[in-house]
Amino acid sequence: MLRGLDIRDMLLIDRLELEFQPGLNVLTGETGAGKSILLDSLGFVLGWRGRAELVRQGAERGEVVASFDLAPDHPGRAVLAEAGIDIEDELILRRVNTADGRKTSWINDRRASGEVLRRLSETLVELHGQHDDRGLLDPKGHRALLDAFADNDARLEAVAQAWRARAEARRALDAARKSLDALRAEEEYLRHAVSEIEALAPEPGEDASLDTRRRQMQAGARIREDIARALDALGSGGAEGPMIDAARWLDAASAHAEGRLDAPIEALSRAMDALAEAEQGTAAALDSLDFDPYELETLEERLFAIRGLARKHDVLPDGLAELGQTLRDRLDALDGGARGLADLQAAVDQADERYATASETLRGIRQAAAARLDRAMAAELAPLKMDRAVFETRLDEAPPGPFGRDSVEFRVATNPGAPAGPLGKIASGGELSRFLLALKVCLTEAQSGLTMIFDEIDRGVGGATADAVGRRLAALATDAQVLVVTHSPQVAALGAHHWRVVKRVAEDVTTTDVVPLAASDRIDEIARMLAGDTVTAQARAAAQALIDAG
Repeated sequence: MLRGLDIRDMLLIDRLELEFQPGLNVLTGETGAGKSILLDSLGFVLGWRGRAELVRQGAERGEVVASFDLAPDHPGRAVLAEAGIDIEDELILRRVNTADGRKTSWINDRRASGEVLRRLSETLVELHGQHDDRGLLDPKGHRALLDAFADNDARLEAVAQAWRARAEARRALDAARKSLDALRAEEEYLRHAVSEIEALAPEPGEDASLDTRRRQMQAGARIREDIARALDALGSGGAEGPMIDAARWLDAASAHAEGRLDAPIEALSRAMDALAEAEQGTAAALDSLDFDPYELETLEERLFAIRGLARKHDVLPDGLAELGQTLRDRLDALDGGARGLADLQAAVDQADERYATASETLRGIRQAAAARLDRAMAAELAPLKMDRAVFETRLDEAPPGPFGRDSVEFRVATNPGAPAGPLGKIASGGELSRFLLALKVCLTEAQSGLTMIFDEIDRGVGGATADAVGRRLAALATDAQVLVVTHSPQVAALGAHHWRVVKRVAEDVTTTDVVPLAASDRIDEIARMLAGDTVTAQARAAAQALIDAG
């Protein structure tokens, strides 16, 4: 609810402080007094697009501050939370316009963009009038209005979820098709590469193992002759034979040497053992160097084949086995692609069916709500002296989307037998005002915490019709805050709070002021609206009668 409005140096306003109340707030004044300036200033602080030049002539800058009460469940709290702005029960908007056109906005003393301000304002204030292009006259918003009337939040979420699941299933199918097409384009390469790698069957670490064995064979060929000669020198034809003879001779002589040969014999025995160990080791080394030349040739051929295939596929030799498995997986994906596409197509069909079911359910609810809204509008139009007019909520097929497959448009026929047409094109000025008022009365139950402004919505009507308009506005304001700019005394007499907009000229300077009216002042103002510039006793009596009748 709008609590206060503080305006400084805006258009014809020097300084103005207003405090608004719940219920029906009425603003009246002569034509040209500046009622539109008040609305321009409010629209400015709310971030609405309006006049380009708002700063009062001679001032460096203009400023507007608006304060609102936010209920605990007010939808504006979600906008504040998303924008990272501290949430309090009182909301203060401040916007400054400098003389050179720069605009700066604050929300609760925190700088805010015009976009955030406009999103927030949509939860705070609605402006309705004969030139309403922000709300009820725009067919783009009619579907959302009907859904709010039908309390369709849960059903809309179900349709949105089905739409997202449908889109995801289609993306998965499209991606699989593209992947399969890519695999088919390289099928010949895949089959040849897999066959080539599987035929060679390389194993991780095989390259290093083959290279080590190859180097051993090559080295063995160079040293084997020296090792063989060494073995001959150690054997019976070399060192071993003389050592055996020496041992035999010493052993025969030791019996007559009185122990002098015991130590040499023992040392010789150790030497013969060491010689035998050296001979065995040398023989083993020589055996290990024995290889078939054909084996070296075969080993080198495999080593070169592995390295050549690795270069061909631009991988390390140890990566060939992994590459082979990767290519095999892609080939398996290609071979099983048709089966996978069939499964994904089935998932798309199921998602389409779920979306169609959810959309059809939502359509049925919308059709029922449209019928209820049409009946409610008929009941509202009768007191507004439009009982012969017809209001129609029209549903048509629309391209599928997250909101279902329906387009919604409010259409009217003002005369019996005449074809229905768009609300903003068929109705005349006075008729349009009453259509908008009736529609707002029917739709307002789904909204909370909104301040509604009706700008001369009673233009073109008078007498009993104006009284009916005023009573619908008063009913609308029972559980809400309604601000009405009016020229109708019947509407003004029903207001719970009344302000008069006046224009003053002092020292060739024109300013606009807004004055709250006491009970006696209200009588004079309504009498002026009835009689014109000359207020008579009869006019005052008529004004009092209107107030009493309210």
